[in-house]
Amino acid sequence: MVHQYTIKIAAFLILAIGIINPPVCRKKDRDSDNRFSKKTIDLPQILKRKKLVALIDNSSTSYFIYKGEPMGFEYEMLNRFAKHLGVELKIIVVKDMDKIFDELYSNDIDIVAANLTITEDRMNTVEFTEPLLYTRQVLIQRKPKGWENMNESKLNEKLVRTTIDLDGKNIFVRKGSSFYSRLKNLQQEIAGKISITDVAGNVSTENLIAMVANGKISYTISDENTAMVNQSYYPQIDIKTAISFPQKIAWAVRKNSPNLLSELNNWILSEKQNPEFAMLYNKYFKSPKSSGARMESMFSSIGGNKISCYDDMIIAY
Repeated sequence: MVHQYTIKIAAFLILAIGIINPPVCRKKDRDSDNRFSKKTIDLPQILKRKKLVALIDNSSTSYFIYKGEPMGFEYEMLNRFAKHLGVELKIIVVKDMDKIFDELYSNDIDIVAANLTITEDRMNTVEFTEPLLYTRQVLIQRKPKGWENMNESKLNEKLVRTTIDLDGKNIFVRKGSSFYSRLKNLQQEIAGKISITDVAGNVSTENLIAMVANGKISYTISDENTAMVNQSYYPQIDIKTAISFPQKIAWAVRKNSPNLLSELNNWILSEKQNPEFAMLYNKYFKSPKSSGARMESMFSSIGGNKISCYDDMIIAY
């Protein structure tokens, strides 16, 4: 009897200790949930350090180096915003697109500028600015052999032209991308089975577009603005099949950076009324020949690995 009573007391004490001092794993969970409020970097801190730090992807629309000079729509917009604040701009290139928000919160980063689509899931993690652009998601597929000699009707017969026709198709996208969640929703909409192959976060949308163009994979998804730029140097891809309505493209900041968000929003609304914004947009999205020439050049960080034709001489001497 005494033995049973002792066991009951011991069990009660163990339970009580567990409640008062929860296991370490629970503490880690709480710390993870509270990561948004751990580090505060808002507009006053940015102005004090005189530096704006932006996480950006190396792509034909966001940021790249051409003949030794940084270029890209989002880079140029960030540079204009930094000048507006009177601070220096520091660029950090994304290594893994699936970890961009983890990097935002764990490092001294102020803005993520990576052609981001605003989604409900992402809004749980970050605050988005006013949209910079609007674009649809489109299917990237390779045109059939002899496409140059086909009329539009014949070409349409050979290609996927409706979302219903995606039933049974295998599409390659990053799991952390907005394309992945769109395809998941699309499966329910068409009551079909879309085979989604998720790729690593360090594989960019433009890498996947190149794989379609080169016949390594059959399908991927891209924002239409990115697809239009890439089609200028991959004429063998088709980008006409939309799988979404127009969506908002914006920058992301921390949940605890309200002053920075407010300043950004006011500045973006003002910039979009500025004729220079339209000129900048046209430079990267409405000039396919110029975009294609830059991307295919050996002097581009996307198409090649040289700064100038004198690289070998400079290295040697």
